[in-house]
Amino acid sequence: MMKPMQNDFTEDAPRPDEEGEQKKTLESSSQTLRQNSLITRWMNSLVQMGLGESLLRTGTNLFSIVAIIIVILLVQAFYSQTPNQFSVNGGQDSGPAETAVVDINSIPAADIPIISGIARAAQLHTNVPTRPRDEIEMYTVQEGDTVFGIAEKFGLEPETVLWSNYNILLDSPHSLKPGQELIILPVNGVYWEWQGGISFGSWAEFYGVTAADIIELPANNIDPDTVGDYNNANIKTGWLIIPGGRREFVSWSAPLGVTRENPASARVLGAGACEPVSGGAVGYGSYVYPTNSHSISGFGYSPQSNHNGLDFAGNEGEGVYAADAGVIVYSGWNDYGYGNMIMIDHGNGFQSLYAHLSEIYRGCGQSVGQGEAIGAVGSTGRSSGSHLHFELMAGVKVNPFDYLPPP
Repeated sequence: MMKPMQNDFTEDAPRPDEEGEQKKTLESSSQTLRQNSLITRWMNSLVQMGLGESLLRTGTNLFSIVAIIIVILLVQAFYSQTPNQFSVNGGQDSGPAETAVVDINSIPAADIPIISGIARAAQLHTNVPTRPRDEIEMYTVQEGDTVFGIAEKFGLEPETVLWSNYNILLDSPHSLKPGQELIILPVNGVYWEWQGGISFGSWAEFYGVTAADIIELPANNIDPDTVGDYNNANIKTGWLIIPGGRREFVSWSAPLGVTRENPASARVLGAGACEPVSGGAVGYGSYVYPTNSHSISGFGYSPQSNHNGLDFAGNEGEGVYAADAGVIVYSGWNDYGYGNMIMIDHGNGFQSLYAHLSEIYRGCGQSVGQGEAIGAVGSTGRSSGSHLHFELMAGVKVNPFDYLPPP
């Protein structure tokens, strides 16, 4: 019998093909280890050179960029394969879609509880409208009030306050005193007494309005049906509101043109009038402030409210100084509200006036230099408090601030 052929390879011995594969694996592993060792040495070299942190940051940024690009590509691929849910179904015919009709009666009523009361929307800001006045009001002057402040309080012009209270204020803002009862008109204008004797149309025209403006104003309580012809209206005498009317102020200030050669025009103002003066100091044509304070107290230059000067703040007894060199042409009491007053003629066409003084230091005919003390701040005459009333004139009253240096 023949012996079975014995296998040249035992079970434990590797086969030739397996042995080849193991060699390849070992070679690949060895090559990988060599590469890893090379990368490790390279990275160690970079770390030793101080570039390890920069390499880490660069790698992180590159990884982030790659990740973002991958996400963008995936999103684009997703939406390119997803049908637009808002597009019309391709199986439907093109054309306008039918409008669904809903029967409102088929909608069940919601069970909403009924709240009693009046609903009101919340408002963060509430504007309270000011109802227009249509009647005359009376106002009691308070401490610290001015004609300008009272006018603003009632939405009027300052001249309206003066024109409606002539018997009390005499057209002078300085006549205002606490406790006075003032007439406050419902509109801007004049309050004056109609005494007849001329046509009503002419009387209205004097104040710059028409007869109809006065007759048809509700506050005057005139029945238009009873007056007949407006221009010759049958209206009983009495005080009337002249809406929009205007008139000239009655001026109580010193007259213009009081010069050293002819001061007689100032005699009407009171005992402070002087005799003519020959020669004397002449001004420089530039001016200094007449008080230590350069701030206004109460009133500024306001011809429309009959205040033709500046009221400089000051305590009683503080100095008053000549704004420019000149000669005293009035020194003493003024009978028309200015109290103790000094006037200086500067010999160049300009005169200056200083009123409500508590003391007078210089008398008639004396020459004074620019900045020289001539009196003291006070509150004499029609004055609502201690201050200096200062005027500058050159044929007309001018605004002193146009000639004084900046404060």
